[in-house]
Amino acid sequence: MRPHDSALIDALEDRATEVFLGDVWRVTRAGRDALMGSTAPGRWSPGEDRPVLYTSLERDGALAEIGFRLSLEAVWPSRLMHEMHCVKAQTSRTLRFADVTALVPLGVDPARWQGFGYEATQAIAAAAHFLEFDGLIVPSARAVCANLVVFQGNQDGGCVLSVRHTQPVDWSVWRMR
Repeated sequence: MRPHDSALIDALEDRATEVFLGDVWRVTRAGRDALMGSTAPGRWSPGEDRPVLYTSLERDGALAEIGFRLSLEAVWPSRLMHEMHCVKAQTSRTLRFADVTALVPLGVDPARWQGFGYEATQAIAAAAHFLEFDGLIVPSARAVCANLVVFQGNQDGGCVLSVRHTQPVDWSVWRMR
């Protein structure tokens, strides 16, 4: 585990937290548990056996996140089936960053926001996880909306997730937009 930057720890500790209560959206491969996070390194996942559940506050935001990844393939993976999950989410100790400019003081470069340089955001996530926040509300890099990122290892009684409903994703419709 890498050490945390003390200035970053101080900056996050000084931020007000909030309770989030609402529906969020998540796209997964068909048959995968909608509430199972990932430990793979990602924009808001430092990896290191700390599961992170990525969701979007908007349905189209969830589609944009996964659709972007699929569009990077040389050929669109037509046999992969995905499902859209509407998840009721409640968090009790969440940090909100309204837009990318709110992340600049923490080391995020807006010019690189949509790229794959995740060092700054992973450092923020690792520090937030260390401080036992249960999640982050952050701007999406793929859509004009916000995402709720839940640190599953930090869930206590104040963080509750449950699937409201699930439906198949029709990527051909999404791709025609």
